[in-house]
Amino acid sequence: MERYGENYLEERKLVKRWPQPIPAIVALVLTLVVFYGTWWIFQDPRGLMRMYTPYVGYMYTRWWLIMLIWMVYIFNYWPFKRAWLENTHPVIKGTVLTGISVLILWVLIKGFFEYLLGNYALAYFNPEQLTKLPGITEFFAVEYASLACLMFAAIASWLSPAWIVALEEVPWKGMPQPGKGVSILVVTFFLSTVVYFMTMHSHMGILYYPWQYFTSITPPYWERFANTVSGNFHVAWIMCCTVTVWLVETIWERMPFKLIRTNWLRRITAFFGIIAIAWAMHFFLFFAQELTWGPAIRGTRLINAPDWRWLHVGEMAVFFLVPALFLNFYCGNWPRRFSLPVNILVRTLITLAAAVVLYVFYYKTSHDFLGTQKGFMHEQQFPMIPTIWLINIWLVHHWFMDNWPAWKMVPKTAAEIAADHAAEKAQIESVRWSPALGWGLGTGLACGVAVYFLVLTALPWVSKTFTIIK
Repeated sequence: MERYGENYLEERKLVKRWPQPIPAIVALVLTLVVFYGTWWIFQDPRGLMRMYTPYVGYMYTRWWLIMLIWMVYIFNYWPFKRAWLENTHPVIKGTVLTGISVLILWVLIKGFFEYLLGNYALAYFNPEQLTKLPGITEFFAVEYASLACLMFAAIASWLSPAWIVALEEVPWKGMPQPGKGVSILVVTFFLSTVVYFMTMHSHMGILYYPWQYFTSITPPYWERFANTVSGNFHVAWIMCCTVTVWLVETIWERMPFKLIRTNWLRRITAFFGIIAIAWAMHFFLFFAQELTWGPAIRGTRLINAPDWRWLHVGEMAVFFLVPALFLNFYCGNWPRRFSLPVNILVRTLITLAAAVVLYVFYYKTSHDFLGTQKGFMHEQQFPMIPTIWLINIWLVHHWFMDNWPAWKMVPKTAAEIAADHAAEKAQIESVRWSPALGWGLGTGLACGVAVYFLVLTALPWVSKTFTIIK
């Protein structure tokens, strides 16, 4: 039976052409060049197509991310056979697969959302329908329609990989493609639709005057505890879910959930555990802003407004994802020399430190290099767009092009695959309860509490002492 690309990522061996850190540097320089070139062509307000309006560019960026996830994680590269994946030159393979992803992206947005839903279900998916409303200009019609489409994408970018990472493709795990892919796609798309109507639809209903209370819940139910009617409250925790899924999949190696031996319990715990971690991140990052800029005040605008603060939670969260993926894709999930818990701890600390550096660097320079507006809270300042655009390019380079040219892909032998599985099993078995593990967990908990209170103390001082944007 043809397996297509099932387990292709795990069963390929990427051989470095030069010793580290040369391959990682080559990959970083190459992808940054591609990033900046494509950003100038498609996104930059000073460039050619100028899709960064910002919502039009954000819509295409977010849905392109989902296309890549669908093609690799859900459909396992179907309909391309394993032999083609292994033997085709990375440049040809990357060009073909990227072209297909863009074609599907265009058909989905223009055909499904804009034409089908926009003409026969929900008018706000179609800019032409919105321009028929009094007071809606063409610019805002396009922006509102793009906003609705990208909000759906935000949910799908969490649930689509979560079914693979947390629920392990069950109950279709052994089903051949394309049946497995279609089944997972239909279920996750259905769940995304349900979550969309419960979290984002009411946000669209309050964008128009008078509020569309016949078709949506206005004011939205979350106003009572989020201190805003904006759907940015949901954008924040959903973005945190997306980031957490990939942290679990990459630098955490699906820990600690894969320590649970019972299959159904491991999957359920992983799915809701990811949500729990995301919500903890969600509220902490909001609290961090209050420590830095003072309490949010409803009725104000921009940096003091609760709706912008919730949006900024999602923006801050995505900065953690960039270094985590770089560690996994180009640094071999370094380090690997210690025990699994210590390796994960070191990677997490590196990711946190790198995210802070990237955050500062972005806000100091993005207005010069990317064409965004200077400042934290300007309507033309959306860090999630360039960061996810860069992530998309990394996914193409890592998933479609096997990290070419600094790496060479060699299929693993059956013996190597068996050895990898045995080593992973032994690594999990080594994490068993013992007095040493108990002391380690206790020490880790104490250190975590100490770091938490240290951050609470440091953030107000840091905000008064250092100025990111002058």
